[in-house]
Amino acid sequence: MGWMTDETGLEKCAANYVPLTPLSHLTRAARVFAQRDALIYGDMRLTYAQYHARVTRLASALSKAGIVSGDVVATVLPNIPAQSEASFGVPACGAVLNTINTRLDVDTVAYIFDHGGAKAVLVDTQFSPMVMEAIALMDGPAPLVVEVPDAQAGITPAGAQVQYEDFLATGDADFAWVMPQDEWESLALNYTSGTTGRPKGVVYHHRGAYLMTMGTPISWQLPLFITYLQIVPLFHCNGWNHTWMMPALGGTVVCCRDISAKTIYAAIDDHGVTHFGGAPIVLNLIVNAKAEERRAFDHTVEVFTAGAPPAPATLAAVQKLGFNITQVYGLTETYGHVTECIWDAAWGALPADDKASIQARQGVAFPMMENITVMDPDMAQVTMDGATQGEIMIRGNAVMKGYLKNPAATKKAFEGGYFHSEDLAIQHPNGYIQISDRAKDIIISGGENISSVEVEGALMHHAAVNLCAVVAKPDDKWGEVPCAFIELKDGAIADEAEMIAFARTRIAGFKCPKRVVFQELPKTSTGKIQKFELRVIAKTL
Repeated sequence: MGWMTDETGLEKCAANYVPLTPLSHLTRAARVFAQRDALIYGDMRLTYAQYHARVTRLASALSKAGIVSGDVVATVLPNIPAQSEASFGVPACGAVLNTINTRLDVDTVAYIFDHGGAKAVLVDTQFSPMVMEAIALMDGPAPLVVEVPDAQAGITPAGAQVQYEDFLATGDADFAWVMPQDEWESLALNYTSGTTGRPKGVVYHHRGAYLMTMGTPISWQLPLFITYLQIVPLFHCNGWNHTWMMPALGGTVVCCRDISAKTIYAAIDDHGVTHFGGAPIVLNLIVNAKAEERRAFDHTVEVFTAGAPPAPATLAAVQKLGFNITQVYGLTETYGHVTECIWDAAWGALPADDKASIQARQGVAFPMMENITVMDPDMAQVTMDGATQGEIMIRGNAVMKGYLKNPAATKKAFEGGYFHSEDLAIQHPNGYIQISDRAKDIIISGGENISSVEVEGALMHHAAVNLCAVVAKPDDKWGEVPCAFIELKDGAIADEAEMIAFARTRIAGFKCPKRVVFQELPKTSTGKIQKFELRVIAKTL
């Protein structure tokens, strides 16, 4: 096992062993990058020294309010500085951070408060009414509520609860951070989307988050001092752990409360944004931006995209605008992205459509992961032929501890020594993974499996299509058939027959949609299309 015969005196000690935690990045940055910009939001700028000081006061204030190690502190905040401060300040007092999706309904938020046992919640004024309704529905004790107004967005305090800045003022500037004694200690609690049944509480440990912050710069080839636009919601896998990573690079985070093509282009021009992450819907915003929303810039912006398989047509279009896209893949249970489509220079000579198709693949494992591959139901490796389908299986340090208070679900998710993603995929001869579909999104029509992703990819090539989603529609003859929901570009016109005919030029006839519905698609705050809502509609057609 790697132990020498005599290791007397070679034990761990304070000098040679420190539990891994992303908190260490900010304590170092406060010394090494003290006067560099850490956060920008509107006309507000915080240096790393100021950022660290505010985080320290938040940790102290929470401690004085009775928060102890292991307690859960929730946030209901958009991507504003207070959310970044909470990312460090909550664990710095030994507590566990629970970032809650701002678009959830009252009942679900009440459930999360109760299930997670939140002792305090930081809430943006805009969402205070919803949070107070949720608290009224709780079975357990109500959490301490701290209101976070947003002057930059013109959102003034409601005044009913203690305000964030006043709360910070109660904290001590010399508060000693509560660092983990064991890197397996819980750092964050994130709830799954809960599209079926109640959401599950995914628990992160300090080790996994730290290694995410080390693996990401390697995979993304990040230099020091990048300027990062925080588009990925910090309630989604803690912003893919990028907020915890940025102090290690001395980078600057530009907070983005409201995501639009105008704000993205403005941030690139005003602040020299070099990097951001986002779902494919963000790429669509960029591609379809109106002339008056765009700004010229003279550098390449590097983008991680994840959340859903991007359409090759979208990838091809956005590349021409000065954005270099890297497809990544992950889940809430894996701290965010854990695979990447590493580009091979040999692919550069391929036609644009072929290059975009390769870029849409989910790729290979990040360096902090042990193994990510595609297996059959017997946990055997599928043939890497680019055709044989199986389930993506994941093993590595950036896999959750498990589901809070749900040992049965945890055991099931980890059967066979891998995390079961429930995402169906093929694997190419070079090992690159390519998602076929979520298991529940496969359409079985007349005994044939139809990938909704493939049908969506075909339709996205149509010039009038902004977004589309394909789900199963019950059918008396075939069992189920593809039904396409399409969101057209502004001013575009198309009809059902045209779309079906177009699909037939790119995919087999049996795979083509049998119904096409034109409407705005329901989306989560992270840009994922809510197919469960569309399935309900399809059943009525």
